[in-house]
Amino acid sequence: MAAIGALSAAAIPAVLFAINLWFFRQPGRPWNKRPLPPVSVLIPARNEEMSIAAAVQSVQASRGIEFELIVLDDGSTDQTAEIVQGIAAEDVRVRLEKAPALPEGWNGKQHACWVLASLAGYDHFCYLDADVRLGPEALYRMVSEINYVRAGRSERAMVSGFPRQETVTLLEWLLLPLIHFVLLGFLPLPGERWSGQAGFAAGCGQFMMVRRQAYFASGGHGAIRSSMHDGLLLPQLFRRAGFRTSVFDLSRDAVCRMYRSAGEVWRGLSKNATEGMASPGRIPVFTVLLLLGQVLPGPIAIWAWLAKDWEAMRLAMMAMILGYAVRLASTVLYGQSWRGALLHPVGVLVTLALQWNALVRKLAGRQATWKARAYRVG
Repeated sequence: MAAIGALSAAAIPAVLFAINLWFFRQPGRPWNKRPLPPVSVLIPARNEEMSIAAAVQSVQASRGIEFELIVLDDGSTDQTAEIVQGIAAEDVRVRLEKAPALPEGWNGKQHACWVLASLAGYDHFCYLDADVRLGPEALYRMVSEINYVRAGRSERAMVSGFPRQETVTLLEWLLLPLIHFVLLGFLPLPGERWSGQAGFAAGCGQFMMVRRQAYFASGGHGAIRSSMHDGLLLPQLFRRAGFRTSVFDLSRDAVCRMYRSAGEVWRGLSKNATEGMASPGRIPVFTVLLLLGQVLPGPIAIWAWLAKDWEAMRLAMMAMILGYAVRLASTVLYGQSWRGALLHPVGVLVTLALQWNALVRKLAGRQATWKARAYRVG
């Protein structure tokens, strides 16, 4: 029975992954000199001196698209503002703004994004994290995608993309690639493409492009002001307001180094876990499916071999093959770490530990700390 359960649990993400590959594609078309609407690139930045110059310079190198770039210094205590000011002095497309004091009840990033929306001059906003570096065609591709209309369908109000994740330290390459595994293995993207239901919403807070009218009509970041997870909640908000959203593969057009240490990985993934996988309604289901389909097939196969239960061993081995097949395919397609792929069951186990720890902290009323600010978890 355990072997059958393991194979069933492993088959679900494997089948969904295979289906989703048809939908999770690179956005738009490469630059072909077709004129497109201009875009306001909006970067909230708090103590980002290690990455902000590269992020700004990558936007400056964009081709085929008119843009303005606004960096909002959100109370940085390092050289973030000085670095951006130096770049802005040589490029009129770039400007630095200072964030007002953080109001009570607001998450720092959501407030910064809300302020940036009021400063934007164009009708397309591109929210970009300060640790993302764009390829020269990323903006062009996404603007072309948000303006692409098929017969019988309304225009998209939001497009979002998952950059390639640059991973260096142990927990980075062990855990961060599982973002793709969970997205493509457990969210039916046909529903995301063809249905307007909020339950099919998906997005990545590292790169989100929205239309001005839809943003303010839905409430934008102001409607999720206390959230830690705009990548999920903003697409849901748009869909509840009747707007279309879509998510794309930006791994060939953008790269991101999310975190730079084990502590940052743990705190960063924990801060918004209870708004995603670690919500009380989701975590029992994810725990059963991930443990049974990704972690336990190996031990079950060993137990079956010792017990000379060849049928159970065969089923458990098939479950292992399915789990590794999905992870290895992600590694090839999205430029992920081979080390993390080989230790896939370990990464899943650590991820579940992180998710449960985040939920326990929430239930205990503990706070999450990020960018030197404390927030109530969830």
